[in-house]
Amino acid sequence: MGKRAGGRLSGPKCIAIVGPFASGKTTLLEAILARTGAIPRQNSVASGTTVGDHSAEARAHAMSVEASVATTEFMGDSLTFIDCPGSIEFSFEAEPVLAACDLAVVVAEADEKKIPALQLIMRKLDEIGVPRILFLNKIDKTAAGVRDTLKLLQPASTTRLLLRQIPLRKDGIVIGSIDLALERAYVYREYAESEITEIPTDEKAREIEARFSMLETLADHDDQLMEQLLEEIEPPRDDVFDDLAADLRAGTITPVLIGTAEKGNGVLRLLKAIRHDAPDIEATRQRLGAPADGTLVQVMKTIHTAHGGKLSVSRILSGSVNDGAELWLSDGRSAKVSGIYRMLGKDQMKLTSAKAGETVALGKLDDVKTGHTLTTAKGGIAPLIQFDPPKPVYALSLRPKERKDEVKLSAAMLRLGEEDPSLRVHHEQDSSETILSGHGEMHLRVVVERLEGKNQIAVEGHAPAVPYRETIRKSITQRGRHKKQSGGHGQFGDVVLDIKPLPRGAGFEFTDTITGGVVPKQYIPSVEAGVRDFLKAGPLGFPVVDIAVNLADGSYHTVDSSDMAFQMAAKIAMKEGLAACSPVLLEPIMKVEIFTPSDATAKITAIVPQRRGQILGYDARPGWPGWDVVEATMPQSEIGNLIIELRSATAGVATYVASFDHMAELTGRLADEVMNASGKAA
Repeated sequence: MGKRAGGRLSGPKCIAIVGPFASGKTTLLEAILARTGAIPRQNSVASGTTVGDHSAEARAHAMSVEASVATTEFMGDSLTFIDCPGSIEFSFEAEPVLAACDLAVVVAEADEKKIPALQLIMRKLDEIGVPRILFLNKIDKTAAGVRDTLKLLQPASTTRLLLRQIPLRKDGIVIGSIDLALERAYVYREYAESEITEIPTDEKAREIEARFSMLETLADHDDQLMEQLLEEIEPPRDDVFDDLAADLRAGTITPVLIGTAEKGNGVLRLLKAIRHDAPDIEATRQRLGAPADGTLVQVMKTIHTAHGGKLSVSRILSGSVNDGAELWLSDGRSAKVSGIYRMLGKDQMKLTSAKAGETVALGKLDDVKTGHTLTTAKGGIAPLIQFDPPKPVYALSLRPKERKDEVKLSAAMLRLGEEDPSLRVHHEQDSSETILSGHGEMHLRVVVERLEGKNQIAVEGHAPAVPYRETIRKSITQRGRHKKQSGGHGQFGDVVLDIKPLPRGAGFEFTDTITGGVVPKQYIPSVEAGVRDFLKAGPLGFPVVDIAVNLADGSYHTVDSSDMAFQMAAKIAMKEGLAACSPVLLEPIMKVEIFTPSDATAKITAIVPQRRGQILGYDARPGWPGWDVVEATMPQSEIGNLIIELRSATAGVATYVASFDHMAELTGRLADEVMNASGKAA
């Protein structure tokens, strides 16, 4: 036994549970914890009492909104399961988790609408290189044959889906499973271990056919097994298990197990497959390119608790960590561990130390963030993994309802950003807004709920201001004179400005053609400063662009002229001149690339023109079978809630990236609405 795989790999394991939204991931975690005795009974998601539903936001929306960590024991082995959110809006939570996991359990069901979401998950596993088992859930509700279901799911996976179990049916109802490796039948019992039984005679032919298909796939990577099949020699059972483990660890197959997590069915067989077949921490270290010696810690998630402070959920890649240990970051800073905890959802059990392979929470590492690689070696090492969060697709302008909460809000946003590195916060200078950006309307709704609930900060949010601009269509020469006498020195400045439009995108130009010193050189910069200051808000109320101003003439007073007087004269000339130059509003037009499943492309191409967009074309998305990319231009004002409509049309999986393309004139009713909203009449 163990010729290829090397037998069962002992030691603590870390397993991510992933899958499309509502596929049953949290329910599976509950079933696992109940079966292993970590919790007294299996709770339902609907009850809001599951281990993964420990946040108010998760309970309110009946969905996982953050990764939940639970460590349990099974047959003497320590197994940590991390339940990752299924919604695409919270999918980045899984990336730092998956990087340091040994194995992923992908929870799926026979639902064609969820294939694109499953494809996104499988692709991420491919990118990171994580071996996986597929748990085909809700098998009791699946009318289709399991092999037909695999044909449906296979396009979502780049690796071969290998059926390890087939359903055992009675009168058309699934009552258990037949294990193709063990050649044994199991009759399900709700919330209890299945009953072992003989394979019924009328199921034997189906079992033989399915088993041979499994062995044929395994033989693709085992010449000896291929010879045995060709010579019709029954391979030893231990060799079959060895091939299953070796191919899973190599990432050449995705074994498929079946069950119904809601009833606890199929969970024990899944646990035994994980225990026997999963890679260990050594394989994960090699995948990450980690050094073989010393103590290494990979931070998978950051949590700010109400009473315990900051916790860094971490995988000990090598060595061991004691409470009070000093750990070093890559930039040469160090942090001292203050508490080591074993996690079971919101519950924690304090430990004195953690060894290689264990997944624990390390307390109060203030300078440490998700994704950091820590070591006990002074000076630290370069991070083992690099994360590139997807670009935001939804934004809110956020402010506290009470000004006294501004500092408190900034601190809370900093903490939330540590917990969720995919959030972005920036200050928009033009509009003086604080912009919160994320991956969908629900993503930001949860952030607002956390601010108001967990942090006790009342906030208000609205769509960010669109950076409209204005320009002119005609040229003019305009005089501006500022003269004021109020006792003592007066004020005098006199300028003649040539104002003309520039091509779109040219910006602003200032020149002077002064001769004879009619405006002394020392005042010319003041004229330019006055012009630039006025351009911050033109006659329509928006910054003015694509304009050239030339100082052509003027006059001065030897006593009363000053920098301020010439600035005022320039502003007077600009105010009177621009109003006569046919000012026009400009709106930003964005270049948009929309990524969508091919069967929804027609819906997407119908959405774009409804938002004043122009389709530039669409094509197959390179490297993504069954997906297209639609290219278009669209006004920025129409993009604000675009993602909601895109996701609605694609079962929640479409996304887009947008970049500035050009400015275009906006006239008529839409321009009037923009100016009225800004307080300017049309």
